[in-house]
Amino acid sequence: MTKLLRALALAVALLFAPSIAFAKSQPADKKASAKKAEKLDLNTASEDELKALPGVGEAYSKKIIEGRPYKAKDELVEKKIVPKATYAKIKDKVVAHQVK
Repeated sequence: MTKLLRALALAVALLFAPSIAFAKSQPADKKASAKKAEKLDLNTASEDELKALPGVGEAYSKKIIEGRPYKAKDELVEKKIVPKATYAKIKDKVVAHQVK
C-alpha cells in the first residue's frame, strides 16, 4: 500500500512538474519586459527623468537635452556629453529611438 501511494505521488508530481516550471518562469519573463519598458529614451526623456539616472545630475541632464537628437546612445560619449564612467552607469538604462 505504501509503495502504491509513493508511486501515485510521484506520478502526480511528474504530471504537474511542467506546469510548475512554467509558472516559475513567468515572473522572470515579466521582469525582463518590465526592464525593457523602464529604459528612458534620450530623445524624449524629461530633465527630471534624466536627473534620476545614476551619476547624471543637473549639469549632464541639460547637456543631454541640448545634444538632441541622438541616433544611438553611445553618442553621449562620442560627442563628449557625459564621461565614460557615467555612461557605463546608465548605458543599460537608456535607449535612443530615432524621432521623426
